[in-house]
Amino acid sequence: MTETSQRRILLIIGGGIAAYKCLDLIRRLRERGDAVRCVMTKAASQFVTKLSVGALTNDRVFSDLFDLNDEREIGHIRLSREADLIVVAPATADLLAKMAGGHADDLATAILMATDKPVLVAAAMNPRMWSHPATTRNVALLSSDGISFVGPAAGEMAERGEAGIGRLAETLEIIAAIDRVIGRAAKGPLTGHHVLVTAGPTHEPIDPVRYIANRSSGKQGYAIAAAARALGADVTLVSGPVSLPDPAGVKVIRVETAAEMLSAVLAAPHADIGIFAAAVADWRVAEAADEKIKKGAAAAPQLTLTENPDILKTMSQRTAKRPALVIGFAAETEAVIAHATAKRKSKGCDWIAANDVSHETGIMGGDRNTVHLITADGVESWPDMAKGDVAKRLVSRAAEHLARTQVDV
Repeated sequence: MTETSQRRILLIIGGGIAAYKCLDLIRRLRERGDAVRCVMTKAASQFVTKLSVGALTNDRVFSDLFDLNDEREIGHIRLSREADLIVVAPATADLLAKMAGGHADDLATAILMATDKPVLVAAAMNPRMWSHPATTRNVALLSSDGISFVGPAAGEMAERGEAGIGRLAETLEIIAAIDRVIGRAAKGPLTGHHVLVTAGPTHEPIDPVRYIANRSSGKQGYAIAAAARALGADVTLVSGPVSLPDPAGVKVIRVETAAEMLSAVLAAPHADIGIFAAAVADWRVAEAADEKIKKGAAAAPQLTLTENPDILKTMSQRTAKRPALVIGFAAETEAVIAHATAKRKSKGCDWIAANDVSHETGIMGGDRNTVHLITADGVESWPDMAKGDVAKRLVSRAAEHLARTQVDV
């Protein structure tokens, strides 16, 4: 396959509730010029229809191993060899077990046994199924066999009250993983540009076992990194402590404290766009204890706090290596737009994405966000969206701004 050739992707749709997300995956791959052919397991048809899948692929949808017409031409062998890449999404615990065991009792598993092409698995299942020792063994075995994985991600599950690691990776993450596995970088408006992103909280130690932190999950920053990569950028993600998988194709630098995050940001290659989504702790303990602070003293310990370095302000006011576009985030609980507008001016950044993180909004740690984009031209209030959609919209706007300003120069 050459750099400019059309990529041929065989998508095996497994039988999980996340199967509906494959419709968006197919659409976006087709928009990028990829040819997509689909195989559906019997269970997948309980969640999506052949009609909807076929309408998006503009091709026949395959499901039956013993189809007389197809197998006259050894159909499962042909399907397995005509693709540049096989993607399995969502890969359920049952499908992973069949793959690990070498089963070939339906069309999907027969194709996977017969292929000589790379395979990318996007797993999705209940968190307890994902953490079960049998699934852990199967994933380790498949990885040792050369199977690539993307996700699963952490978050709320379809089952009421269930949360944890098991969600299907976001569409843009799967696409970035496809680009990585096939060996062709994503092409888009940010190709040739470097984007620097920060995400997550920071942990400021009080003693060896305690720290000051906040409720940031890192989901918004990770989604932004994946969205920038999907538009072709080289992406560096400086992340505080989170329980999220690395976005595919993104260089991830993990840190604990605000001071470590600033050092990593300053040491990163020059970025064209800097998006500082991390919820950096404003204060740290002036002198963290070397040993665990014990209870039982006459009075509670006195903690003296000192301000942490201001990463957004530092990057916004640099004279050398300042990104052409610096975007900050403002997490507020009242007077959101007023406080964020003042923050944009005081920090010196170009844009501020402001949101209300009051407990009742569920934004901090949740999967959705409501953003007000504040620029020198005014305020845009965006509707409530999934954090992945916020990321796509923000990064697309940043790419358009960068292209426009480069032309002006």
